[in-house]
Amino acid sequence: MKAAFSSLQYQHPSQRVMRKSMKTLIATLIAGLFATSAFAQTATTPAASPKAEAKAAKADAKAEEKVTKANAEAKEETAKADAKAEKKAAKEAKKADKKVAHAKKEAVEEKAEAAKK
Repeated sequence: MKAAFSSLQYQHPSQRVMRKSMKTLIATLIAGLFATSAFAQTATTPAASPKAEAKAAKADAKAEEKVTKANAEAKEETAKADAKAEKKAAKEAKKADKKVAHAKKEAVEEKAEAAKK
């Protein structure tokens, strides 16, 4: 009889039950791992309380105010720098005009002296 059952191993019924329950346990554990990994990947955002929202809005308003103030200061500084540059350019143009006028005056005087000779 052993020869007839040599390809098939004899298992006691309790072993068959244990093997089946182990397979279901392993399958359940693997399914649980997949479920936890999928759950961990979902984005969760906690519900914000009205106080937290008010604080966030207040902080945003303060930040916006600071940015606006900085922009205004930058514009003011730029305007001052532009005015200063325009004033300097006007002053230099006035000096150049004086030099040109002085050179013309000298040229007229030289011509007058040359005409006298």
